[in-house]
Amino acid sequence: MASHFKVVAGNSNRPLAEAICNHLSIPLAKASVRRFADMEVFVEIQENVRGQDVFIIQSTSFPTNDHLMELLIVTDALRRSSAKRITAVIPYFGYARQDRRASGRTPISAKLVANLIAHAGVDRVLTLDLHAGQIQGFFDIPTDNLFGAPLMARDIKDRLEWKNAMVVSPDVGGVVRARALAKRIDAPLAIVDKRRDRPGESEVMNIIGSVEGRSCILIDDIVDSGGTLVNAAEALLEQGAKEVFAYITHGVLSGGAVARIASSKLKELVITDSIMPTEAVKVARNIRVISIAALMGEAIERTASETSVSSLFD
Repeated sequence: MASHFKVVAGNSNRPLAEAICNHLSIPLAKASVRRFADMEVFVEIQENVRGQDVFIIQSTSFPTNDHLMELLIVTDALRRSSAKRITAVIPYFGYARQDRRASGRTPISAKLVANLIAHAGVDRVLTLDLHAGQIQGFFDIPTDNLFGAPLMARDIKDRLEWKNAMVVSPDVGGVVRARALAKRIDAPLAIVDKRRDRPGESEVMNIIGSVEGRSCILIDDIVDSGGTLVNAAEALLEQGAKEVFAYITHGVLSGGAVARIASSKLKELVITDSIMPTEAVKVARNIRVISIAALMGEAIERTASETSVSSLFD
C-alpha cells in the first residue's frame, strides 16, 4: 500500500494526519513545513515523490490564511518535485461561508479559494461536510464531499436513547442535513425558526414541531460562536424537551464559544476532529470529539486505488 501513494501533512491538524496514516498502516511522508523569521512559509519535501500519488492533509482552519498558504506552497513543492497526482484532503474548508453575494460589493471567497487551490496544482479535492453542497461546483477539478452523518448516526445509536430522539435543525437552511440524519435513526424532525440580525448573533423565534418529552439532537455543519446552539437549546427546553444534544461536524469554536457552551443547558456537544481540538475543548465538561480518521483514510485508499468512494457518501 505504501508503494503507490504517500500522505503529506501541513501544520493545521497533525494528530489527524497521523491517525489517518495509522488507519492506512503507512508512515507519514517526511516533510518540513516551517516559517522564516518574518513568518513566510517554507516547505521542503524530504523524500522522493516523483511519479507518486500524493495526498496533502490540511484543514484551512484558524489561523485560516496561514494554513491556506501552507496548502498552496506544499502543493507547489510537490508539483515541482514531479508528483504524478496531488489530492488536497481538506477536512474543514475555510471561507465556505462566503459562498454567494448576500449583499452588494461583497466577494464570493469560496470560489476565489477554490481557484487558488486548483491553480496551485491540486488535481482533486477531498473534503467533509461543505457548508453548502454547491461549493463542489466552485472547483474546476474533481471534488468529493464526504458526509459526517453516518458517523454521527452510529454514535447516537451507541450512546443515546435514540428511540425517543427528535432531530432538530437549528435553522431553516439546515433542514436537508437534519432530515438526512433523522432518516438514518428513524426519528421525527423539528426546526428552529430564528432571526439573525448580524453575523455571530441569533435570536430564536419559534420551534416548528412538538418536542415535549423528547431527547433533542441539534445537527449542523459548523459551530463558531456557539450562540445559535445555546439559544436553540434554551428554546427547546422551554418547549418541554427532556434534554438537548448537538452533533456538529466542524468545531470552529472561536472567541468565548467553549466557555459559552460549557455554561449552557446543552447536555453535550459532539464535534469531529476535522479541526484540531484546543486544550479548552479537551477539558470542557460537555464537549466530546469523535474521529474522522477512518472515514478519511478509507476515502484516500479508494481514491488511490481508483475504486468507488460513492458508498462513503451513504
